[in-house]
Amino acid sequence: MGEDPGAVGTRAREERRTPPQPPADAAQLRAEIERTRQNVGDIVAALAEKTDVRARAKDKVSGVRHNVNEKRAALVGKAREASPDAARSAAVRVRAKAEDKPAPAAAVAAFVGGILIGRLIKRG
Repeated sequence: MGEDPGAVGTRAREERRTPPQPPADAAQLRAEIERTRQNVGDIVAALAEKTDVRARAKDKVSGVRHNVNEKRAALVGKAREASPDAARSAAVRVRAKAEDKPAPAAAVAAFVGGILIGRLIKRG
C-alpha cells in the first residue's frame, strides 16, 4: 500500500539530523527572513480577525440590516402599487372593528403611540 513504516521513520530521523542548508549569501538570508516575517504577520492578522468578536458581530448586524432594508423597500413598493380604494376599504374595516371593540383598539393605539414617542425621544 505504500512505503514500509520503518523506512518512513528512518527517513524522518535522517532529515532531522541534516539541518537545512543556509542560503549562500546574506542577501538571500535577509530575503528569506523577510518572507517568513510577512507570512507570520499574515497568519497573526488572520487569527486576530477571526477572534475579533465585536467586528464579526458588526458585520453580521450590517448584513441583517441590509436584508431588512431591501425587504422594507420591496414592501413599500408593493404598498405604493396598491390602489387607493383598497387602502380606503381597509381603513373602513379597521375603523368598524375599533368601534365594535374600543378597549383593544385603545390598547393597540397606546402601544403604537408609546413606540413612536420612544423613538422620538431616542433621536432627540
